[in-house]
Amino acid sequence: MSNVPRQLYDICIAVAVSDCVTVCKFYKKDFRGLPNNVLFDFYYKMFTEKRLCLLAVEFSELEVFTRMLAVKHKRPKLLKSFQFLIDHGSVVCEDLIGSYEKYTRGGADLHHVVDVGLRLGSFFNEGGWYNHSIKVLNVTEALCKKHKPDVYLLRKLLDCYHKKIYAEAIYCEFVSAEATFRSSQETVEDLKKLNALPNLASLYTNYSVYYTWRSEYDEGFRWAIEALKLLKNDLPTRVIIEILRQTAKTCVVKRRFNLAGLLVRQAVNMAQELYKIDQHPRYSDTLIDYGFYLLNSDSIHESVKIYKKALDIRKEVFERNNIHVALAHEDMAYALYVHEYSSGRFTSARDHSEKSIRIMDNILPRDHLMLSSVKRVKALILEEQALDEAHNPKLQDSFLKEAEQLHKTALELSLKAFGEKNVQTAKHYGNMGRLYQSMKRNKEAELMHLRAIAIKEELLGKEDYEVGLSIGHLASLYNYHMKRHQDAEKLYMRSIEINLNLFGESYSGLEYDYRGLINVYSTLCDVHSMNLYSQKMREWRDIRSKIKPVAEKEQTLPLGEIVDKFFSMY
Repeated sequence: MSNVPRQLYDICIAVAVSDCVTVCKFYKKDFRGLPNNVLFDFYYKMFTEKRLCLLAVEFSELEVFTRMLAVKHKRPKLLKSFQFLIDHGSVVCEDLIGSYEKYTRGGADLHHVVDVGLRLGSFFNEGGWYNHSIKVLNVTEALCKKHKPDVYLLRKLLDCYHKKIYAEAIYCEFVSAEATFRSSQETVEDLKKLNALPNLASLYTNYSVYYTWRSEYDEGFRWAIEALKLLKNDLPTRVIIEILRQTAKTCVVKRRFNLAGLLVRQAVNMAQELYKIDQHPRYSDTLIDYGFYLLNSDSIHESVKIYKKALDIRKEVFERNNIHVALAHEDMAYALYVHEYSSGRFTSARDHSEKSIRIMDNILPRDHLMLSSVKRVKALILEEQALDEAHNPKLQDSFLKEAEQLHKTALELSLKAFGEKNVQTAKHYGNMGRLYQSMKRNKEAELMHLRAIAIKEELLGKEDYEVGLSIGHLASLYNYHMKRHQDAEKLYMRSIEINLNLFGESYSGLEYDYRGLINVYSTLCDVHSMNLYSQKMREWRDIRSKIKPVAEKEQTLPLGEIVDKFFSMY
């Protein structure tokens, strides 16, 4: 028991809850007259005392919950208590949406009704309840379009599309998102005719999110750049952070690491400052993108630390059964898989992948596209664990068969969502190729690798990182399994060239190319070339040993300087 006396305010809140929540009666009228901030603390005390049934009843009333949304500086507590209600079987989301639908038909002030819908949709997006966000924003959209458009309603409609396309993209509702994209552009044209366009930077950022989730990286990059051009100091800081981190993410997938590093580090600095008081989980979103940058730019150990920090923040707010937590577990699983690839210690990586799958199975529709990515990650881990079980053929076969089923499911989901000509589909073909290689089904493995390479080259160009990755895998198949050493030699050379051009001489992936070539030349009895690449391997190790850890923090720059510096490097 702490020696510090409780504040009088806390004592009053505790007594109020105790008095109003009796065995006999729940005295609503006695406390709903409280100011919003105080009423929020009253409800949060109910949450901490696990009076969940009564809290669910209160939060299901739209008028009450709208007041809670107005208490913005305590949003993490609201997200936490709301998630807890969902975890314990409450249908509070459905109740609120139903209440809002009735509210739109009740004759209340149109502007207020629209604002309530936008705020509710925004809250659902924050909590990762994207399906519910889409539903409430559909109602808001219909309400806006039902009335004669003026500047106010058109701007609100555009804000609705801005929030809606984000939810649809993350939730992989790509057909609906495409329709939202077109509708939003029509609304932009209507506002342009009225000379009433707002700043479109945030909308363009969500266009970028949409195309990036569809693996159309060129379009995602293009819209992110357009958003960056519109950055102004008068935009809210949270919006600036979103624009910087999404542009950084698109720079990573385009392998423009100098640009990505500039933007994502500035976004982390701003997020640390903005969210340090209330620990809003949005900070974790920025950390996730920073971890993505570090992982892809070959700072793997640092990326694991950042991903863990992001996961801890999300678990603190959402605990476990939430898509934000599931996605953070998936990111952690993949980072650990890459980090431990040489050591073979995959237990922790597999644990995170399985936690992610369990959460998604609990909260997503069966065979939702989000599952394809994490099933792929688990399959990669199982494949590596199988290779370490050569002494136990039965267990090895079990791991490989489970991995095959996971990869097949992931591929089927990707084909259904994206079709054949898509980067994600190509990645799944490549993963199948690696698995069949491990299963000694060499002809099938070759077919999968060749299909992956062809799709990637067509979509990304012949010098892209993804192409180099698949070429390296095919080289490994020819080298170690099919004894086509001269073909392997050509592929290793091409992979090395791509990696050197993109990452430089310190890139970790060069180890596998150098090892492969040493094996090729040893088998072909080419002593001179074998010694040459043995020396290159030693030089590579020396370079790697001198790499300094990534700086934890950089000086925060003025916004104008960030943008100018980006485009000077662009």
